[in-house]
Amino acid sequence: MQEIFNPEVFNTVLSVMALSAVVVFLCLLKVEAGYGVAYTKKWGPAVNNKLGWILMEAPVFFAMLWLWLSSDRRGDTVLVVMALLFLFHYFQRSFVFPFLIKGKSVMPLSVILMGVTFNTLNAYMIGGWLFYVSPVDYYGGVSWLMSPMFIIGCVIFFVGMAINWHSDYIIRHLRKPGDTGHYIPRGGMFCYVTSANYFGEFLEWCGFALLTFSAAGAVFALWTFANLAPRARKLHQRYEREFGDEYKKLNRKYILPYIY
Repeated sequence: MQEIFNPEVFNTVLSVMALSAVVVFLCLLKVEAGYGVAYTKKWGPAVNNKLGWILMEAPVFFAMLWLWLSSDRRGDTVLVVMALLFLFHYFQRSFVFPFLIKGKSVMPLSVILMGVTFNTLNAYMIGGWLFYVSPVDYYGGVSWLMSPMFIIGCVIFFVGMAINWHSDYIIRHLRKPGDTGHYIPRGGMFCYVTSANYFGEFLEWCGFALLTFSAAGAVFALWTFANLAPRARKLHQRYEREFGDEYKKLNRKYILPYIY
């Protein structure tokens, strides 16, 4: 553990991840990740969407749990609270969200493998920072949980989570049973952006970066944006092609209200 969480190694990984996020963002503006409405057979063998989400998201849950329980600092109250927030998000994404998915769509194994890689690196960054790299006195004890940084970060985190869950609910209920039509999501943050669910998830990790006040959290948030923003842009373009002026007149942004 000491070698892989050596501060120099850890900071190098963070720097590489930050730079690669920029590269990934630019690449995804040209290449659309092949899952959901963008699925095509060119992405290779695929599995049921529910199983795909579990395989993709569950590794980060267990990796974070292992990093926590293997640490000598596993009883530190502040770190435990932060880890639980992280695990709460991924428990829902791994073991609740997949079973709410409707339809019979599939997910390519190649996309799952890329997701597992990305998620494992996130566990390394966040779990590594919290339980192995951060200075012992960095958060100054339980008083951090009452600090404006932590409280505001938590508010942003849970508001983002609520937006994400509500937006997913709207998407799941666009169709009636047996219906295969395409519809424009409406209500909630969909009044402002094409991908309200992505906006909510990005907002979550911005809040997490603030409540942990860490470079690791900031890089995680950056990566979330780099991964989701190009997809939101392509979905926006897809809606404009499919619904024409009906969609254009809604004047929605891609993922960030009034901005992008």
